[in-house]
Amino acid sequence: MATIYKRGKTWWLLWYQDGRKMRKSCETTKHAAAKRQLRVLDGDLEKGLHIDPKAGKITFADAVADVVNDYSTNGKKTLDDVQRRIDKHLKPFFGHRRMVTITTSLIREYIAARQAEGASNGTINRELAVTKRGFTLAIQAGKLHSKPHIPMLKESNARRGFFELPQFEAVRDQLAAELRGVVTFAYITGWRTRSEILPLEWRNVDWHAREVRLDPGTTKNGEGRTFPFTADLETLLKAQLTEHEALKKAERIVPLVFHRDGERIRDFRGAWDGACKRASLPGRLLHDFRRTAVRNLERAGVSRSAAMAMVGHKTESIYRRYAIVDSATLREAAAKIDMGTKTGTIG
Repeated sequence: MATIYKRGKTWWLLWYQDGRKMRKSCETTKHAAAKRQLRVLDGDLEKGLHIDPKAGKITFADAVADVVNDYSTNGKKTLDDVQRRIDKHLKPFFGHRRMVTITTSLIREYIAARQAEGASNGTINRELAVTKRGFTLAIQAGKLHSKPHIPMLKESNARRGFFELPQFEAVRDQLAAELRGVVTFAYITGWRTRSEILPLEWRNVDWHAREVRLDPGTTKNGEGRTFPFTADLETLLKAQLTEHEALKKAERIVPLVFHRDGERIRDFRGAWDGACKRASLPGRLLHDFRRTAVRNLERAGVSRSAAMAMVGHKTESIYRRYAIVDSATLREAAAKIDMGTKTGTIG
């Protein structure tokens, strides 16, 4: 078992590993803090873990570099977003501090600083999640013994937009022709526009099985996905296929379902914002289509498990964030109650 002793005013840990005497500074003059480190060390020794005396010297910069490597080796699509959060916000604040010096109090200082800059709670939570991951990886690698409590902020789901069909059509009609198919597909399926719809190729469309498929590893959660043809979806895809065949006759082979003159559409946020303003619906989000698709599937009576699989929600907790009951649905429910009362099926 390990023990602690004092050298000068600083407490140290002492233990034996593989027959060798090991020492490590607790880097504190407080007995209670040293005892906490001792309990963690005793627990690790009981588990048979190899303890590196240099553990605790890892810096924040080293820890988040491990996070980036973890995202890269696992092929996570949010790698660029994580790197941006680290470079723009986390590293400028925490710098090259050692991880053992990052306390809950310091985390709260970071939160206060980001709130003063106008960052939303959701944005701050994404940054705190990166920090948490850095601590977790450092502990798993034996570079750190413990981590501080990292408080997460309450997020208000302010973005609860839905598109009723007339609203969707009004915005769609304000877009260029090559973008109308994209947003129609998003309205029907609720798939992510930038990462799932714009890269969609004809090999993903199975005319025989009458479904559109996304390959495993190409979605946010890494799982494959299938969306069966609806009448509107089939009409849309046939229109896109007609354009594809016309390009083919002109000796231009374009594998993309949606494109701009044969080239990949990378981003159209500016065009989208302009279309929303012209349709008198400023501030609407492309992401509103995910909520809309979930709402439409719920209205159609599609089972929750099927809806989750079609839209691409891995867990029910995430699905419930999108399956928000809007006022129109509540009015429909009230109308059904009134009808039941009149016909005698209720009451």
